[in-house]
Amino acid sequence: MAKVFFPKMHIKVPASKPHPENTEYKVSIGGEDWGGNRHPVMKVQMVYNGEVAGRRSPSFPIGTDDFERVQKAWEKLWSKYQDDNNEIVIDDMQD
Repeated sequence: MAKVFFPKMHIKVPASKPHPENTEYKVSIGGEDWGGNRHPVMKVQMVYNGEVAGRRSPSFPIGTDDFERVQKAWEKLWSKYQDDNNEIVIDDMQD
């Protein structure tokens, strides 16, 4: 399968149990090809043992703060994107 998403910047957020060990949410801003044209998008992907799960949608276990932490990552990433729009990678979310 051809690659269609090209992240410009991202933050990885650890996922809570009952997700398996070494599971993260990858919150990204980048370009995605739609019909031969690349469009800027915001995206959340599931990452298992360092590998992005291609077609697995993000899920947030009830009773955890996963959704809130991903939302906080969005806000931080969006602010950084608007401030300098440079190609950066943030691997771990820091307060």
